[in-house]
Amino acid sequence: MGFDTIRYRANDDGEPNNSAGQPIYGQILSKEITNVLVVVVRYFGGIKLGVGGLINAYKTTAKLILDECEIVEKTIDAYFKLNFEYVDMNKVMRIIKENNLEIFDQNMDLSCEFLISVRKKKSSKIKDIFENMYGVKIEDVKR
Repeated sequence: MGFDTIRYRANDDGEPNNSAGQPIYGQILSKEITNVLVVVVRYFGGIKLGVGGLINAYKTTAKLILDECEIVEKTIDAYFKLNFEYVDMNKVMRIIKENNLEIFDQNMDLSCEFLISVRKKKSSKIKDIFENMYGVKIEDVKR
């Protein structure tokens, strides 16, 4: 989930320990989502809920709102530049199609240059494939 380092903060903001922040965070974990902020505001209406009631109220509220949200999936990608000659086009394109890689820029002059994106979790595998392919040079691109 998320980036390499997972950071989170759950705050009870005056409620009894672990009665607000942790139940809300638990709902975020159950949906397996990252890069989200959930805020639940509770107004005291004169009835004491107790710790169990508070946990249930915060947990249920977080679940209901997360169920209604549109979850947008985004990938974390690595970017590479491939340089090769036209004679190597078929083998390069075969690897690109087999691995569902995206070509987001290309330059076809005397030789070929592709800028490709790869899901980060597959990037070392793809880099190894192209590094071991005769006639193809691959280098990292920062974006």
